[in-house]
Amino acid sequence: MKIGFIEDTPLRGGTQIWVTEATKIFIDNGEEVTVIAPENSFVAIECGKLGAEVYTYDWKDIPFNKDKYKANWIEGLRNSDVAVCTIHPPRDNFHCSIFGAECIKEANLNTILIPKTGTIVPEYIREFYIPDPNVRTQVISITNFTREYLIDHYKIPAKMVTLLYQGTEVDRFTSTDTTKAEAVNRYPLPDNAGPILGSVGSFEERKGQTVLLEAVKILSEGKLPNVHAMLVGEGPDEAMLKAKVIELGIKNNVSFFPFTREPNYIFERLDILTLPSLNKEGLPNVLLEAMSMNLPCIATEMAGIPEIIFNGKTGYMTQPGDVNEFVKAIEKLWSDKASCKQMGVNSRKLMEAKMDKKNQFTEFLNFFRNLVK
Repeated sequence: MKIGFIEDTPLRGGTQIWVTEATKIFIDNGEEVTVIAPENSFVAIECGKLGAEVYTYDWKDIPFNKDKYKANWIEGLRNSDVAVCTIHPPRDNFHCSIFGAECIKEANLNTILIPKTGTIVPEYIREFYIPDPNVRTQVISITNFTREYLIDHYKIPAKMVTLLYQGTEVDRFTSTDTTKAEAVNRYPLPDNAGPILGSVGSFEERKGQTVLLEAVKILSEGKLPNVHAMLVGEGPDEAMLKAKVIELGIKNNVSFFPFTREPNYIFERLDILTLPSLNKEGLPNVLLEAMSMNLPCIATEMAGIPEIIFNGKTGYMTQPGDVNEFVKAIEKLWSDKASCKQMGVNSRKLMEAKMDKKNQFTEFLNFFRNLVK
């Protein structure tokens, strides 16, 4: 079977890492993998190293010169029985799934287009998910919330939308005494820091890191003077966030660390994983990874997050942008250490039972195989 991925972003985040992991697993299982991605992008480079056949294009130029890249896309799609296309924001009247369908139709290919999403953005249009009724299409949703939304709001037939959780690497994200010790060496923090809050992901507005920083300001001046936030990642808001720390006067309560392919060492340093996102979330990988490592989480109530964060059992949810509610959730969780620890245990058990990526990759492969019978 020939499996294709269309990943129209130069960034590297949870979804892009998942594509590289899927590429490795599928190749190891004897499948052929083709990738269409921007030139010099994280996905193009990493998947190429893994043995995928990679077709690239100029990410900035393609919205204005689509015909220039059509032949290359067609060739990549021709070499794919299925083409999984992550739904990204449209760019200057260009959208990757619509363009993919156009290429499939024009070349009369047998490729099955599979838009994949876990994020609901109200201004997105139905055509991002079902681009052309004449092109064979199936949609993958990685959260049940998203699946129901696609069916109810976009009127996509239920038989065309399949729920497949992506899962996480439970074996990899397992806390050990060895990794705990190494984490202290890799990520030095003030001796009296506590609770240690973690924010792991892209530094961009939708992730809501400013909410966390404002919460740290309130906590440090109140009940938790030694609270400390670890901000780990990269992105366009990095300079702004560092300036915000200075503005709030919380330099001693915040540490910045670069993007890492080994976030398990970050999780070993944390007491609580925080995800104060403002919009555009599905079922974030960082939550699954942290929960696998026995961490309770505080996250925004949106999209698929309520499918794994259960108030008082695996953590707490708050409303987007509500700093005071975020502060109260942190205080409540940290006020009862025994309960906090139990929520971490509950989180791990949930990941073992329902979110083990080894099982989920098999689910994806079986889904693809059934489609191309």
